[in-house]
Amino acid sequence: MDRKGFYEQLNRELRELIGDETDSIANLANASALLFNRLPDLNWAGFYLMKGGELVLGPFQGKPACIRISVGKGVCGTAVAQRRSIVVPDVHQFPGHIACDPDSNSEIVIPIFAGERIRGVLDIDSPKLNRFDAVDQNGLEQFVQILAAHIRWGEITD
Repeated sequence: MDRKGFYEQLNRELRELIGDETDSIANLANASALLFNRLPDLNWAGFYLMKGGELVLGPFQGKPACIRISVGKGVCGTAVAQRRSIVVPDVHQFPGHIACDPDSNSEIVIPIFAGERIRGVLDIDSPKLNRFDAVDQNGLEQFVQILAAHIRWGEITD
């Protein structure tokens, strides 16, 4: 299966996993577990949620992580400030990178929108340099769109 087909399958798995479940934390937790276990070469996969004007750690898989990230800081905060996905081939070259795990070498961050409002981000790290590309970005943007439709944002974000 090619990588585009892989993401189509992953997104089908997400739909099946969520089903008609309405608990937001459960859906975010299962989504992070699905990503962590299905995508190769990861050391962290999870969510930061907008609360009080900053990103706060949400459900994830991997080592303990930074708890709060200001908008405009690090890759996650920059993705929120710029309202776009960011692929970082080498995090050590990203100005202001926040090193929660020194083993991380590349990163992808996908903002999660509800309408025009950003409710959080999907953050994925890899120990490999150049782990993520446009195929990953497209597949993960679709993943986040599917997931966002099954989250009751008012219960877990501002």
